[in-house]
Amino acid sequence: MRLVTPSPNTVGPLIVNWPVQKAQARFNELLEESVKKGPQIITMRGVETAVLVPIEEWRRLQRRVRPTLKELLLAPEPRFEGGLPYPRRGRWRMRPPPTFE
Repeated sequence: MRLVTPSPNTVGPLIVNWPVQKAQARFNELLEESVKKGPQIITMRGVETAVLVPIEEWRRLQRRVRPTLKELLLAPEPRFEGGLPYPRRGRWRMRPPPTFE
């Protein structure tokens, strides 16, 4: 495990890196550290691969990411990729107007 120095953007305590083998062998400790001290990074072959975060922090992050209906409706970009799915007009045949007697 190694401590990561906090950056100006870091909120909360220091994050500890756990190699995957150590995380598997000591999962209970990893879970307790996450709850007590905040997010814990799991590395695989020295590469940061996953993060274990407390559920309260996860829910807070989820709320921040989800846009409100107002934000969706006022967004400058289209809500659908490529615009709205209108049918092509060339395929439709015109019906003759109804005749009244």
